[in-house]
Amino acid sequence: ADVRDRLIGCPRIVALKQGGVVGTSSPRRRAQLLRLRPDLRIVLFRGNVATRLAKLEAGDVDATLLAAAGLDRLGLADTGTAIPLETMLPAPAQGAIGIEIRGNDTRLAGLVEAINHAPTFDCVMAERALLTVLSGDCRSAIAALAVLEGDEIHLRAEIYSPDGSERVAGQARFAAGDVKAAGALGRDLLARASTELRAMFGH
Repeated sequence: ADVRDRLIGCPRIVALKQGGVVGTSSPRRRAQLLRLRPDLRIVLFRGNVATRLAKLEAGDVDATLLAAAGLDRLGLADTGTAIPLETMLPAPAQGAIGIEIRGNDTRLAGLVEAINHAPTFDCVMAERALLTVLSGDCRSAIAALAVLEGDEIHLRAEIYSPDGSERVAGQARFAAGDVKAAGALGRDLLARASTELRAMFGH
């Protein structure tokens, strides 16, 4: 599905008023926004999509960010404005749907393989290999996007300090299924990060 974020409450990030308040619970979105607009005030915004949209409507914040895929699946395709990938890379695996099964359940593995979308699977596995090397979790400011181009995967990734003041970005191309190459990109990002930023990822 659509991997992008959508800005709701304002047509563009640059159009947000000076010192505007944006609600999000995502460390990635917080860091990316502050890098683009250090004047913004980011506040914690929790709840399901309906709750967040109600808070926005009530004037609790000037804008919020939500995943385009989630909005589309809820029938809210016309809500908000998609942010270009050149402006904000998404979270790893954003837009993908995963099915988790028991590791030793070969019968079920065969059944779900019938509905597995191989290009999405290869891209998500590359993004997850990157996450593993970075020791990333839901509190980490990590952006990544893998795109299948022919037989190759083009993986772009970024890590941020919480306030967006430090950003380390990189990209790599490798054969689909080569998760070691995806992990190597993660190690490259850490190698170029400051000691303080590496420490935030447990390195």
